[in-house]
Amino acid sequence: MFVVLLKFSDNKDKAGQFTQGHNEWLRRGFDDGVFLLAGSLQPRLGGGLLAHNASRSELQSRMDTDPFVAEGVVTAEILELSPSRTDARLDFLLA
Repeated sequence: MFVVLLKFSDNKDKAGQFTQGHNEWLRRGFDDGVFLLAGSLQPRLGGGLLAHNASRSELQSRMDTDPFVAEGVVTAEILELSPSRTDARLDFLLA
């Protein structure tokens, strides 16, 4: 499982130009069963993802296709997390 931090770069002002492509990229990640959660880092620092069902290299390749990453709007930091305990509602993450 991975936590991905998408932190705004100095090109943050270009985000509006690539928002539609970024949203389509997010939709594909959810449709493919890789993304579990997406949201904003507060206050206006960028975004974050919870991802699974992919290797680190597969996830890195996916991140590279995000228009925000490709255009330098954000930098992506991938943190690998090995879950060992969950709330019962999230037990599927232990598999």
